[in-house]
Amino acid sequence: MADPRFFRAAGPFTVADLARLTGAEIGGGGDGELSLADVAPLDTAGPAHVTFLANPKYVPAFERTNAGAAFVHPDQAHRAPAGMTLLITTNPYIAFARAARRFYPSPRPPAGIAPTAVVDPSAVLGEGVAIAAHAVIGARVELGPGTAIGANSVIGDGCIIGSDCLIGPNVTVSHCLMGNRVVLYPGVRVGQDGFGFAMDPSGHVKIPQLGRVRIGDDVEIGANSTVDRGAGPDTVIGAGSMIDNLVQIAHNVVLGRGCVMVAQSGISGSSRLGDFVTVGGQAGITGHLSVGDGARVGGQSGVTRDVAAGGAVGGSPAVPIMQWHRQTAVLNRMTRKKDP
Repeated sequence: MADPRFFRAAGPFTVADLARLTGAEIGGGGDGELSLADVAPLDTAGPAHVTFLANPKYVPAFERTNAGAAFVHPDQAHRAPAGMTLLITTNPYIAFARAARRFYPSPRPPAGIAPTAVVDPSAVLGEGVAIAAHAVIGARVELGPGTAIGANSVIGDGCIIGSDCLIGPNVTVSHCLMGNRVVLYPGVRVGQDGFGFAMDPSGHVKIPQLGRVRIGDDVEIGANSTVDRGAGPDTVIGAGSMIDNLVQIAHNVVLGRGCVMVAQSGISGSSRLGDFVTVGGQAGITGHLSVGDGARVGGQSGVTRDVAAGGAVGGSPAVPIMQWHRQTAVLNRMTRKKDP
């Protein structure tokens, strides 16, 4: 159960409520009127909790759980404890995520402007905007209805931020056009200068970065991640993309829809990712490359060539994933000590 000092459940909800929300079918004990007060893991759930089974590894825990209800795939429903009410669905994890969001919706700060915030008179603020202490809103900024700006954050001149966005504390945003329902976690930096200069023995010459950052709807950018503005073309983050903590996105990079970038990964300038590309933790993609739709880049990979749509690569330099596994196996055999 979540610590009530930090999280407050919005329930209770009945099993029938959650079935309607997720499209699950009620089975097992079949009590649609069962009242559920919270979500919980298999091993700690009690009769007033809803849990889930998505990974066969946890079937033993599922068989022992005391949960009142559980989301479960039809193929695993027979493993449930006797009498448990089941919410049967082909994707238990997604269903549980939707239920958890119903119990714990994202908190919204109350509308209003803190006395210590600085808001330029030319800024346009939508209905229900919340601006926390010591935040700075620059000239000609537009904030959509329901958007919240965290403490000490700075929104630079001319930026446009859509509706229902959550900008965390200590964030800076400049040269940016942002969609709706975007979440920027604490410490995010968006729109700063790209790393662009002409190298010369007498001294490197900085190239003005004259582009912007365009962020689509429903994007999340994790704590202390950075997104440089373009040098001329814009840097683009496609709708629905999820960016973890400590990620670097360089100037002129284009991410398609629904991309996922895991912590400490980075993309060099002018590379383009298609839709629903996944980049593993600590992976690096060099500049001016193309990574096709649905491609996957393994953790700690170093990508130096284009990746075809649907491809999977790993290693450094990155090669097709099965080739990488074979290389690793061969190297392991070559270096294994032989018995005397």
